[in-house]
Amino acid sequence: MLGVRRILVSLVSVLAVIGIVGCSSTSYPPAPQSAATPDYQYKIGPLDTVNVIVWRNPELSLSVPVRPDGKITTPLIEDLPALGKDPSTLARDMEKALGKYIRDPVVTVIVTQFVGPSSEQVRVIGEASKPQILPYRQNMTVLDVMIAVGGLTDFADGNAATIFRPAEGGKSYSVRLRDLVRRGDISANVDMKPGDILIIPQSWF
Repeated sequence: MLGVRRILVSLVSVLAVIGIVGCSSTSYPPAPQSAATPDYQYKIGPLDTVNVIVWRNPELSLSVPVRPDGKITTPLIEDLPALGKDPSTLARDMEKALGKYIRDPVVTVIVTQFVGPSSEQVRVIGEASKPQILPYRQNMTVLDVMIAVGGLTDFADGNAATIFRPAEGGKSYSVRLRDLVRRGDISANVDMKPGDILIIPQSWF
């Protein structure tokens, strides 16, 4: 009986140590509520779709996908890089390319399907109902992200979730997803940044 008691005490001690280590390893500062960049400008990414309009040249105007290598092909223009450019910059590049064939081309580029560069996409991993990659948009919040991924699973430890933020040199922040999603505590809502990775761990209990 004494031997069994000692084993139980030892097991409880080990679990306590594991718990302490686990808590300390995920002890990050709370994510700042405001993190959006006021001057954020959308950059074109692979698999985006862009609508190219060439004024007075309808035969050159069309909707094209951005290839996985980040380039587009349109009439008279082959393999023009689009990756990481804003629509206005891409339009100016197209005007320069078309200037070899037509006089004073005027081009407008409109993004109609948004994916964005890989470096700016928001990723959700772990105990989300539908872990996935989301295109970032201005003023995107963690609540927007949770709605998109269908909330938490029954096994999620929502209040132990973290945001890994490459835009700030790889800093990590804690977020209270359970309070936000299950209890409706809007004070737990925080801004997301381009490239954020939301990590939702599994609960031990």
